[in-house]
Amino acid sequence: MTADNLRRVEILMEALPYIREFRGRTVVIKYGGAAMEQADLKETFALDVILLALVGIHPVIVHGGGPQIGALMKRLGKEPRFVGGMRVTDEETIEIVEMVLVGKINKEIVGLINHLGGRAVGLSGKDASLLRARRRPHRLPSGEEVDIGLVGEVVAVSAEPIRLLEDAGFVPVIAPVGIGDAGETYNINADLVAGKIAQALRAEKLILLTDVEGIKDKDGTLASTLSGDEAQDMITSGVISAGMIPKVECCLDALKGGVAKTHIIDGRVRHAVLLEVLTSRGVGTEILPRTARRTRTRAVGA
Repeated sequence: MTADNLRRVEILMEALPYIREFRGRTVVIKYGGAAMEQADLKETFALDVILLALVGIHPVIVHGGGPQIGALMKRLGKEPRFVGGMRVTDEETIEIVEMVLVGKINKEIVGLINHLGGRAVGLSGKDASLLRARRRPHRLPSGEEVDIGLVGEVVAVSAEPIRLLEDAGFVPVIAPVGIGDAGETYNINADLVAGKIAQALRAEKLILLTDVEGIKDKDGTLASTLSGDEAQDMITSGVISAGMIPKVECCLDALKGGVAKTHIIDGRVRHAVLLEVLTSRGVGTEILPRTARRTRTRAVGA
């Protein structure tokens, strides 16, 4: 056997223990950022999902779409407004949100996976009342509560339609809009939706794709693996700040809700999902339950 062939076999064999460990388990992936916007990364992401499904792992995709929503709003002559980083969502805006997330982005993702040989089905949180939601209150740093419209938070997740698709061999692709008690539509943060769905499914992993390497420590070095306690301490001390805080809090909440492991990974890396799930070399930060021992040796910067 040539050295090149031996290396190929070694790469395949490296995946074996992970396939064995995760076969039959659910992996919830929040899909967004550069991975969802760059053509080459779109295709590699879809191929990653197809491969996971073919080896018996159950990927569930929750996607975002903030930049695309903003772009369409401007094309329609409506200026996006934000309060504390949250999109102000009136009746007209929620129609645009649903049009973009459910009618455009969701179908594009489903279409690409199916075109490349996978089997995907698109859902929104309104299908089979998958995501029950209520209006999410928003408080300014001053403590003042402000009305930002039809921005929601998840009250309950119906796992049954997702399980039915998984059992039939389909990849569920979910748009993060929910339905309220009066039938109203809510725009919900995709990270939060992914976390709640992962909890409802008792997922093996929650993976959040981002446009950064992962979590950096106080020296600016990528933290490959953190316990929940370590991550919380980094928030308290200010090492984790700004937009990374809600992502880490989403991971911590998912761990409390029974998800085995959570990951914040660099979606700008080609085949980031496969590298995270099926190799010992991660592409971001793994956050484990608060008391878990670190069981995975990972090389930083893979």
